[in-house]
Amino acid sequence: MILAVDVYYDNSHAVAAGVAFDRWADPAPHSSYISFVENVSRYVPGQFYKRELPCILQLLAEHDLKPDYILIDGYVYLDGCSKPGLGRYLYDALNGKARVVGIAKNPFNSISDEYCLYRGVSRKPLYITCAGEALSTCKQMVTSMHGNHRYPDMLRLVDRISRAQPQGRC
Repeated sequence: MILAVDVYYDNSHAVAAGVAFDRWADPAPHSSYISFVENVSRYVPGQFYKRELPCILQLLAEHDLKPDYILIDGYVYLDGCSKPGLGRYLYDALNGKARVVGIAKNPFNSISDEYCLYRGVSRKPLYITCAGEALSTCKQMVTSMHGNHRYPDMLRLVDRISRAQPQGRC
């Protein structure tokens, strides 16, 4: 199973969402999941993972999810290979039982062109980083994901699901 995740924040509350699918090119998920997270930590510059990681871990635990791959909107390594980001902390928290693929829309200051991926007709790259799988394999998998635009459809969908929850529940 492949699981794309995203987290939406409303002050000290969050909605963690996930969509599950079996093949990289699948046009729609077979399942979706939501977890409401209370008392979320404040954002600390340079330590984003401390805010987002507990939300993703709660989603996985609440729904007993054990994916082969987890896709995040962000970085596994901020520099591509050694400076850990959210994805690396997630990979470690799961003891390497799920491979983590980071798909970031914006460059981090030390990321090289090696991590750029152009999808569709976009002239603006995505930045792919990963743990537990070769970069070349991850780039091929993300390239094959459904959608004609720069950002794969499954990631757009999980973002919409996280944002669409009633504000009263957050």
